[in-house]
Amino acid sequence: MPEKTKAMNEKELTQEQREDLIRALKARFESNMQRHEELEWDKVQEKLEAIPEKLWSLYEMERTEGEPDVVDYDKEKDEYIFFDCSKESPKGRRSICYDREALEARKKHKPENSAMDVANAMGIEMLTEEQYRSLQELGNFDLKTSSWVQTPDDIRKLGGAIFCDYRYGHVFVYHNGADSYYGARGFRGSLRV
Repeated sequence: MPEKTKAMNEKELTQEQREDLIRALKARFESNMQRHEELEWDKVQEKLEAIPEKLWSLYEMERTEGEPDVVDYDKEKDEYIFFDCSKESPKGRRSICYDREALEARKKHKPENSAMDVANAMGIEMLTEEQYRSLQELGNFDLKTSSWVQTPDDIRKLGGAIFCDYRYGHVFVYHNGADSYYGARGFRGSLRV
């Protein structure tokens, strides 16, 4: 089995993949200091190297074009918080419905997957509406696309799901059938390290 495929199946990265990812994360961190003004890259990298499975999840975020970056630090838990910071909803995670239930309920033209299943497989959490709004305070994201966000149970039980985007200087929260999917809608994830 090729080394790259083997590494991904085992949720482990090759040395080259780790180095490339760390280099990309460091460059993004240093280019976007407004997202994490009081944090130091060396401490972030030390944490990343101590928890390889988290590095694998970040690799998956990067591979699907999420452009993960540090957006906060939880002092109580001693965890760095990464969000997908790509300008638009990650390209490698679009055209998917909300969750497995919606995917299985769809009779025709099923998408390949669901946002919740992809997030779980990657080892990340889909952003909440609150997290999505906090992301928008760091820049303007989803000006042309939209992103599924975690949906409250009462809405989901009725067959719906919510998504957000940024238009006209505001975050908008919308609803759709959970089984819907569009080429311009994906999801953004978060990861604690």
